[in-house]
Formats: sequence, C-alpha cells, structure tokens
Amino acid sequence: MRRVGIIGAGVIGTVHARLISELPDEAVLAAVIDLDGDKANALAQKYGATPYTDLAEALADPEVEAYSVCVPSGLHPEIAVRVINAGRSVLVEKPLAITLDGADRIAQAADAAGATVGVVSQRRFQPAARFIRSAIDDGLLGNLTSAVVESPLWRSQAYYESGDWRGTLALDGGGALMNQGIHALDLMIWLMGRPALVSAHSGCVAHTDIEVEDVVGATITFESGAIGTYLATTAANPGLPIRLAFTGDRGVVVMDDDKITRFTSTVPGAPTRASTSSGIEESPELVEGSVDTAHRAQYADFLHAIDDYRPPFVTIADGRLSLQVVLAIYKSARTGHPVELSAEE
Repeated sequence: MRRVGIIGAGVIGTVHARLISELPDEAVLAAVIDLDGDKANALAQKYGATPYTDLAEALADPEVEAYSVCVPSGLHPEIAVRVINAGRSVLVEKPLAITLDGADRIAQAADAAGATVGVVSQRRFQPAARFIRSAIDDGLLGNLTSAVVESPLWRSQAYYESGDWRGTLALDGGGALMNQGIHALDLMIWLMGRPALVSAHSGCVAHTDIEVEDVVGATITFESGAIGTYLATTAANPGLPIRLAFTGDRGVVVMDDDKITRFTSTVPGAPTRASTSSGIEESPELVEGSVDTAHRAQYADFLHAIDDYRPPFVTIADGRLSLQVVLAIYKSARTGHPVELSAEE
C-alpha cells in the first residue's frame, strides 16, 4: 500500500483525497500540504492524515512515497520539480503546466530522477472513450475524416471570484480551454492523432474582471488530413453535455458526456452494438461510466505504474502535447492567423 500526500487542499485536492480513500487496498492519504493551515488541518483530519504548511517539512518524511499536485496550474512546474527532486512519484493535475518551458522542466526532472510522473486526464479512462479508441484501432470507422467536439459548460461569476488566482493568466493560464475544455481536447487528440494546424477565435462574453476567455472555437487539421471543429465555453448556462462525434469512411460514433449515444459501422462483421472494455455487449447508450469512476481508475493506474516500474497510462508527453495544442489555439486566436504545430517544438 502506497502512502500518498496531497499538495493543495482546495477543491480539486479535496477530490483527490476522496479518491484515495476509495482505494483502500492500494493507497492511504498520509499528508496534506497547504499554505492555509486551516484548510490543511480540516482535510487531513477528515482522512487521518498529517497536515503541513511547509512542503519541505512534508518531504522530509520518507514514508510518503507519492504526491498529487493540486495547486493552481501556474505553480505545477515549481511544485512538481521539488517533489521529483526529493525522490517521489508525482501525479500532476491538468494542465501539466501553462507553458511548454514549464512542462519541459517537469520532464527533465523526471528523466533525471527516473521518477514516475502522471498527468490527470481521467476522461481517457471512461468506458465510452475506451470503446471509441478500440473501434478506431479495429478499423470499424475506417479512415477517420472528421471530428466535432463541444464542451459547453457553465461557470458563474462567483466561481471566478472564489479564488484570487482563478481567471488570471499567471496562475490559471487560460479559461474555458486551458482549465475546463482541455479534457475534451485531450480526448480529441488521443482519438484523432496529432494535430498539424489550428485556426481559432476566442473571447470573454459573459464574465467580468477575468483575464481569460470564456468561449473559444477552433478548426484543427490533423496530420492524417482529417479535420475537426472544437468549441469550449464556460458561458453556457446551465451547461450542456460534453459531446464528441467522430466520422470515418466506414462508420460514425457519438459520445455524450459519459455514454455512447450512436455507433454505426459498415464493416462486415462489425458489432451492431457497442461493447464495454470488459467484453460485455450493451446497447450503445449503456456503454457508460462516470467521470468520477474514471478519475479513480486513473489514480489506480498511477499507483500500479509505480509498483510495476512502468509509465502511467497518461504520460508527461501526453500532457505536453495537449498543452502544445492549447497554446497554439491561443496563439491563433490572438494573432488572427493559423498556427502550425511542430513535432520539435
């Protein structure tokens, strides 16, 4: 059983603490670190962990083997590198960083230390997403031709005012795309392949006193030649399902939030019903699994990766590519010109 620490006792740190408690055979929450002593104490007391306000003091305990980095996004590189250099494994909340330089600092530290480092992208663990991945790999969609991805969410003005870092470029790095929509974008990249060119527009239309976008739209051309459209917003009150639709020359598939809502393939012998990763056939609408369950599955994968001396399912390279596409979209929206993505960047 791994003893795990959480750095950052805010909203997402609280989620991580609960996830660890739901894996009693694999991990125990041993430490909670936050500059706000009251927050650290409250969360630590709830789960029987030791609270700290000083990261160095926490890292001095050799029995805590892994840490979740749940601080504001702009601080991820600084904190992750400190933990890696202390000889620990790290699970970094999304986004990996808000700059490519920050992402590369984490990668370099991990390579030097031989550390296990994962990046939270729990939607890759949803049964519906896994089904689409299998359908693509098995050729059931044929050659992929297009994708339509929408992340129409709602975040109130009070949400942005709940922390002085929210909605700031320095610590949030971005808005509807960098913070919320990166999940859907990451799935799009995982399923469609590497993007080659993006063209985008963004704006802030429903919130005040924030430095980031609350709506962004992009057209993405993939290396395969397929084209995708992407929309993310936090100005859709009360919010709509996150939708991903993929088309190929031999089939189509649609995922709404946590479930497959349409699947058709013209490949001879293709299943007429979607199938879960367990091999149990279900009607398409039943291939589902909550984001919460997927989040827990990613945590378990990270812990198993440490035990098995293997990379986690979502690696630093995966997190970096998603970040690279996010930054390319921002650059295109800012300059008004398409942006090419380089494999060497």
